[in-house]
Amino acid sequence: MSSLIFDTHAHYDDKSFDKDRAEVLDMLPQKDVFAVVNAGADIESSVKSIEISKEYNYVYASVGIHPENIPDEKCDYINILENLLKNEKVVAVGEVGLDYHYSKDRKKEQLKLFEDQIILAIKHNLPVIVHDREAHRDTMDLLKKYNPKGIVHCFSGSVEMAKEVIKLGMYIGIGGLITFKNAKTAVSVVENIPLSSIVLETDAPYMTPVPFRGTRCNSSHIKYTAEKIAEIKKINVDEVLKITKENACKIFNL
Repeated sequence: MSSLIFDTHAHYDDKSFDKDRAEVLDMLPQKDVFAVVNAGADIESSVKSIEISKEYNYVYASVGIHPENIPDEKCDYINILENLLKNEKVVAVGEVGLDYHYSKDRKKEQLKLFEDQIILAIKHNLPVIVHDREAHRDTMDLLKKYNPKGIVHCFSGSVEMAKEVIKLGMYIGIGGLITFKNAKTAVSVVENIPLSSIVLETDAPYMTPVPFRGTRCNSSHIKYTAEKIAEIKKINVDEVLKITKENACKIFNL
């Protein structure tokens, strides 16, 4: 396997890692992890992501504001994020997007927040890491309007939507969900899109794949996601890891 795992989306700033963060991160390169992008979800976690990236040479950061974390009206979030983008370990704007599962009542504010951050990413020639939950149509409308480069993280849409995302030159983020018994749509998506358009992710500490579902996730668990994709595609697991690593290096310009 030899350092083929590229985790394009993790949250090692999460409080669940407070007691053993250093221990976990020190261990990952020994578990065949080549690189990790730690995704910010608000200003505080974006700053923390940068701090972690400075401590570990294989960790990179993305900075952004998640749709559930709409900032106060007085917060000049674009200027704050723009200053954070100056750090050389920042490789993307994210996690940004739309979430109508919990916060549909703030749809207008979510749309503005997402649009502002897409524009920021394009201005700085950076990819966006997109969160889309129960907001497929509005997500696609904005992606088609601006055509940013990036990843639709934890992809939950249809095969048809996946193909639309790929037509825009973006990548599909596949994580532990693909190993779940009820993941028929995700399996169908992987069956019907090329490996050249897929990147792997964990969303650690969440979305732990089978056989460790229910425990805290870390980047080494990606191998189980890769094994499931290899089974679906009827190819070798190392090929899955190698191609998805190349895809991730391309999108993050590494």
